[in-house]
Amino acid sequence: MTMMTAGEALANTNGIPNDHMDDFVRIGEMAKQYGVTLRTLRFYEDKGLLNPKRDGATRLYTRRDRARLKLILLGRKVGFSLREVKQMIDLYDPTGSNTRQLRLTLDKSEKQLARLQKQRTLIDDAIAELTAMTDTVRQLLAERAPAQSSAAN
Repeated sequence: MTMMTAGEALANTNGIPNDHMDDFVRIGEMAKQYGVTLRTLRFYEDKGLLNPKRDGATRLYTRRDRARLKLILLGRKVGFSLREVKQMIDLYDPTGSNTRQLRLTLDKSEKQLARLQKQRTLIDDAIAELTAMTDTVRQLLAERAPAQSSAAN
């Protein structure tokens, strides 16, 4: 799976041409291509995030579905909820300027970035404390190891 920046993913959803028969992908191929399970794709469909075409019981995913899945996976990777992802991608209008979508995406992205930076600070503090504790424990063990070996004699 090729990773892309948020800007690239967003740009790739603009100007998507009309679907042709060659552009359809079956659920198994879609799952394999994006490293997700069939269950995940069905779940996203149930939540209204994807809307594959049907040929009997066969789900056929369009370029639009593939673009949406890329954005869903990117959004989940950076910590957005599915509800937030849906809000952002549902505002897409292939004929409009998408200013509203871009503003919402920017707002949510800035808030998520602040949350992630706060988490990073907390993780850095926890790592520093744990490192100091393990250094202390190693030192205590080193001090006691010679005493234990001479007591055994």
